[in-house]
Amino acid sequence: MARTLTKRDLVNRISADSKNLTQSEVFDVIQKAVGIITETLGRGDRVVIRNFGTFQVKTVKAKVGRNPKNPAKDVPIPARSVVKFKVGKTLKETVVKIKVA
Repeated sequence: MARTLTKRDLVNRISADSKNLTQSEVFDVIQKAVGIITETLGRGDRVVIRNFGTFQVKTVKAKVGRNPKNPAKDVPIPARSVVKFKVGKTLKETVVKIKVA
């Protein structure tokens, strides 16, 4: 079963690997990075992390959906902005090596 890497796990690993940075300092850097990425996407701009991937905002057109409990009834779904992620080359090459069960 796949495990989850949390922000806390990331802070612990980076702090342990760096030997010079405290967990608090690493946490602050990660928080700042996430804040900058969020702010950039909030303006509708792209975020490119070479070999990891690209985050960008796309607009999804309005459409008509169905209520699963009452399929005869149409449910309007308004247009909205969503974040899309396009995987980078190195990440893609790493993930493709995972064995499928």
